[in-house]
Amino acid sequence: MKKVFILAVLSSLLLAQAALCADLGNIGATYPVVERDALAEIEERAKAVDWGKAFDPKRTRERIQNYRPEGMEALPAARKDRVFLVDVSYTLDFDIPDGRGGILYPRGFSFNPLAHVFLPNVLLVIDGGDERQIEWFKASSYAKDSRVMLLLCGGSYTRVMEKLKRPAFYTDARTVKRFQLKAVPAVIVQKGTVMEVREYALDDKGQ
Repeated sequence: MKKVFILAVLSSLLLAQAALCADLGNIGATYPVVERDALAEIEERAKAVDWGKAFDPKRTRERIQNYRPEGMEALPAARKDRVFLVDVSYTLDFDIPDGRGGILYPRGFSFNPLAHVFLPNVLLVIDGGDERQIEWFKASSYAKDSRVMLLLCGGSYTRVMEKLKRPAFYTDARTVKRFQLKAVPAVIVQKGTVMEVREYALDDKGQ
């Protein structure tokens, strides 16, 4: 009796599955597909591109060399040596809640990150478009210092890297403002809990 019951259940399941897989015909109005084949459209657009022009090495190189990031602030060449200290402490202009209905750090709280961390890098800012500054850097002791991170406020970073055989990056207006830079070349290094900024006159060829 039990075998008969099991066979009946299996038969019911198979019939139900067959019913679900059956062709129920069309229900409601049908319409032809009007969208274009995606692959055909991609192929058509690819054929319309001048790939020789798009991947022309000369044009690509020119685009890279002429690239300038937004917010880069040009600085004049230093006319005299200048050394000053910059306090990088940050003062909150709003309350920071603790998530429990209280205040973790109140508005007006001042925090100096240099009291807790040491920055191993030396930041050196030059105008990469000024050949004299590039030559000054090459002749200085900074050129052989592995801690130095070279930042540019002008010129082509690809050209500078090719000429100096070292990485170069662009600086921006926030960095210039943060370290109160007025002229270049400028060297920025941590001195205790402050940053020391030293601007070099171009007549001083070495360091």
